[in-house]
Amino acid sequence: MAERVQQPPAKRLCCRPGYNTNCRQGQRAGGALCGGSGAAQGGSSKTHSPESLLDISARKVAEKWPFQRVEERFERIPEPVQRRIVYWSFPRSEREICMYSSFNTGGEESGTSGENSDETRLPFRRGIALLESGCVDNVLQVGFHLSGTVTEPATASEPELVCSVSVSFDRCKITAVTCGCGNKDIFYCAHVVALALYRVRKPEQVKLHLPISETLFQMNRDQLQKFVQYLITVHHTEVLPTAQKLADEILSTNSEINQVHGAPDPTAGASVDDENCWHLDEEQVQEQVKLFLSQGGYHGSGKQLNLLFSKVREMLKMRDSNGARMLTLITEQFMGDPRLALWRQQGTTMTDKYRQLWDELGALWMCIVLNPHCKSEQKAVWLRQLRRWNSVDVCPWEDGNHGNELPNLTHALPHGNPDSSSRPHRTVFTRAIEACDLNWQDTHLQRIITHDLYTHSHTHCHHDNHDGSGALFDARGWPLWHEHVPTACARVDALRSHGYPREALRLAIAIVNTLRRQQQKQLELFRSHKKELLLKGMTSVTNMEGWVGHPLDPIGTLFSTLMETGRVEEDGDLMADCVLSILPVTLTQHFLDDGQSFVALAVETALIGLGQQRVMPDGLYAQEKVCRNEEQLLAKLQEVELDDTLVKIFRKQAVFLLEAGPYSGLGELLYRESVPMHTFAKYLFSSLLPHDAPLAYKIALRAMRLPVLESTAPSGDLSRPHHIVSVVHNRYPRWFTLSHIESQQCELASTMLTAAKGDGRKLETVLESIQKNIHSSSHIFKLAQDAFKIATLMDSLPDITLLKVSLELGLQVMRMTLSTLNWRRREMVRWLVTCATEVGVYALDSIMQSWFTLFTPTEATSIVATTVMSNTTIVRLHLDCHQQENLASSARTLALQCAMKDPQNCALSALTLCEKDHIAFETAYQIVLDAAATGMSYTQLFTIARYMEHRGYPMRAYKLATLAMTHLNLSYNQDTHPAINDVLWACALSHSLGKNELAAVIPLVVKSVKCATVLSDILRRCTLTTPGMVALHSRRNSGKLMSLDKAPLRQLLDATIGAYINTTHSRLTHISPRHYSEFIEFLSKARETFLMAHDGHIQFTQFIDNLKQIYKGKKKLMMLVRERFG
Repeated sequence: MAERVQQPPAKRLCCRPGYNTNCRQGQRAGGALCGGSGAAQGGSSKTHSPESLLDISARKVAEKWPFQRVEERFERIPEPVQRRIVYWSFPRSEREICMYSSFNTGGEESGTSGENSDETRLPFRRGIALLESGCVDNVLQVGFHLSGTVTEPATASEPELVCSVSVSFDRCKITAVTCGCGNKDIFYCAHVVALALYRVRKPEQVKLHLPISETLFQMNRDQLQKFVQYLITVHHTEVLPTAQKLADEILSTNSEINQVHGAPDPTAGASVDDENCWHLDEEQVQEQVKLFLSQGGYHGSGKQLNLLFSKVREMLKMRDSNGARMLTLITEQFMGDPRLALWRQQGTTMTDKYRQLWDELGALWMCIVLNPHCKSEQKAVWLRQLRRWNSVDVCPWEDGNHGNELPNLTHALPHGNPDSSSRPHRTVFTRAIEACDLNWQDTHLQRIITHDLYTHSHTHCHHDNHDGSGALFDARGWPLWHEHVPTACARVDALRSHGYPREALRLAIAIVNTLRRQQQKQLELFRSHKKELLLKGMTSVTNMEGWVGHPLDPIGTLFSTLMETGRVEEDGDLMADCVLSILPVTLTQHFLDDGQSFVALAVETALIGLGQQRVMPDGLYAQEKVCRNEEQLLAKLQEVELDDTLVKIFRKQAVFLLEAGPYSGLGELLYRESVPMHTFAKYLFSSLLPHDAPLAYKIALRAMRLPVLESTAPSGDLSRPHHIVSVVHNRYPRWFTLSHIESQQCELASTMLTAAKGDGRKLETVLESIQKNIHSSSHIFKLAQDAFKIATLMDSLPDITLLKVSLELGLQVMRMTLSTLNWRRREMVRWLVTCATEVGVYALDSIMQSWFTLFTPTEATSIVATTVMSNTTIVRLHLDCHQQENLASSARTLALQCAMKDPQNCALSALTLCEKDHIAFETAYQIVLDAAATGMSYTQLFTIARYMEHRGYPMRAYKLATLAMTHLNLSYNQDTHPAINDVLWACALSHSLGKNELAAVIPLVVKSVKCATVLSDILRRCTLTTPGMVALHSRRNSGKLMSLDKAPLRQLLDATIGAYINTTHSRLTHISPRHYSEFIEFLSKARETFLMAHDGHIQFTQFIDNLKQIYKGKKKLMMLVRERFG
């Protein structure tokens, strides 16, 4: 706690009008040790002597009465009595001191000492270290005031520090602290801890004096004057101004100080009006919370706030009034968080961790207002507080939805689910406000929580034999408690939180017995109406408000209460001061079945809650909370080791879940909006599998359902009410956690596949369930991969049945994604071929035979057939020649079919695959020729033409190249077009084949290519060598170079010159000075081409003259032209 440097003023004024100076003079004014004879008679003695009546009565008075009341009650109090009251008024337990100087209690810390590396830095631990190393000195107790010095030893970086510490106390509580260290924190500093523990552990070494006013009463006038003058002399620099001011006021008859009877005494204890509570620095609590909130979850602030909430719970358990006080301070800072208004204004949601802090805040207020021993006046104060916070516009809503999330799109829910816009919003404080109307006055409730042996035999109240829904006892005579389950469990939480573990356990058992009885009644009710419900083919959800994921966490509360008691049963070595160790375990076991334990009851409670059929709540946060709460409960269950008793409970609950119809999430009648059971069923499956495999599979297969994804309700489907909208896309926005739910469904299926390995019948059943219930291709693909991995584990032979399941799932994925975009499609296709290879050659042949239902033509040729024809596949399958030929024949057939269907993308692959079969190859080539005229681009044709040349078919290559040229169009400025290399290659090919081929291709080039630089490049290449010289069949060629004055080169030359002229004019239209030099170089290249003609010089000169005339306005450019070309 932040220690204040200055001592607070005295709480009350002290005087003794009934005493006179004469009766004081003979009495001793000195001090005596705290122990004395009283200490020997008290609790500190090791001889265990009986306490004196004085000590017993003084201790009781010191605990309950403010000292002023003692003084008012008795005119004269003997000094020995005063001393014993003052002695016993200091706290005797270290537990509270620990609570106010660390985040954890001492017991909890000791349990985690090996894990918490920062434990030694806690003020409480540091205080103990200072005490045990002898750093506490000059300890003095004057009345209700303790002082001393604590020396902090020097370190490598810090010098020695001597701190003056003082502590005020009253009725066994420290009410004020002061330390010279100047530490600012919520908790007491280590120096205060060291001094307080010195007094607790070594009371016999502390000098005890009566309050200073008592000592002053014993002095005469001379003694008093000497006392004051000595005090001023010793501290003249600090107190002289104050002393003079007080002297002036006392000597002034009309001064305010003379109007008051008596004088303040900081050591005289509390007045009647003082609140008796431990010192809590409210300012520091507010500052620290504000700081943590401002950090927005960074630097561990969320953890710090959770620790503060834990501190509040710790205070409540100790029945410390500061718990509610501290929570009020925390709440005020939370309500003042500026981010609330900002988020509301922007329509954004708060972070998940911050949202959970608000949940804990609301839950703690629920605990506080449900304090069974709370006074009505105090509850009224809290209610006003809560209503004030609740009315603030930015107060967070209970479901986390602040109007920015999509509303529920179907409001025609059974039992009347009113439109969210028409019902008042519930805030995090609404439940606490409603709980203020609850009380503990019910006679039956009081008997449940106060009596261990309360049964119907002890009362005349009705019980289960009356078959009433509100029966007070079950058939065994055990008490029941009928109340809204979350509210009833909130009572349990409140009892636990306020330090009433016995009462909490008794009520928890009554609630669980009520749940078990209701469960049996529900089963009987469904069985009696089963035919009628099945005939109607519809159902409505039985619980709009689920227990798992509920803001009050009812199942978690019951589970924790029972498990804590169960651990006490199993562990006899718990700390002696542990609250749980005094639970009435033996007596309360009266309400357990034979051989059952509290752990078993806790497990059964969790199973009941998790299996409840309940509606998926509205809003992202509420839905995430359902998932998170379920996972937390299951994590706790997994820590429990199953024994025979628990297995029986699992079997019993599993049977109920399967047979309870609309009351169970695993029943035959499933409401479409119900929370799915995948995660829970996976846990049940794994737990039951070693003990009852058929039951485990029944549970898991039933849980695979996900009706919210069904687009329509087929006839005979019992999972939807007839009035629920069944258009699937309208339902998606409301299920914000759908992707997580589907992944959990996938995990459940994977778990079953793993367990069913080697059992063909079970694998077939699981496969059918997957195909029926899983609608996501990515999840089915994951299951296919999982099955493949399990089937091909390295340490065993492949499981062919599981491999077939894997293949079947893969084929389903192929069909699902064939006509949709999926970024993993290529990976899926490759994996399927791998899987089919593992299954065998017949599987590969099968997928090739039915390729059109599984693959696109491109996938079938480029991936499937290519992989099948590879050497790797042949080696992997150990195929003989005949099998290889059959497989190759299927691949070629596939390739030709694909080429017919999609020649643009598959023709080249088809040609490649058909190379070794002449007829197939010719067929593929003909398909290319047929498609070339209309359906294929010049890029595709050039590619196939190059392939043909590479395979030794130059004339076919030439044919395809000329077809490609007819589709090409290169404009004047496309001098970097990717097709240029193909054009140059086509011309080179034509040139190599002979004059006729070249003559045939040049007109196509002239028509398709308008780029001057490309044409000049082609022209230059054609004049360097004789046509046909490269070809093998051109040995009789004359070796003459082709003339530029005759066709076909004359046509190419004219086209090139024309292209240069047109390009020049086009460039000059938008030319800028920075491109002048580049343009001059372009004209130089043009001149080279012009000069290839016999009259080229004249043509170029005329061309330049025309430019000078037309573009004479571009003076600088024309000057450069004249400089270069004249």
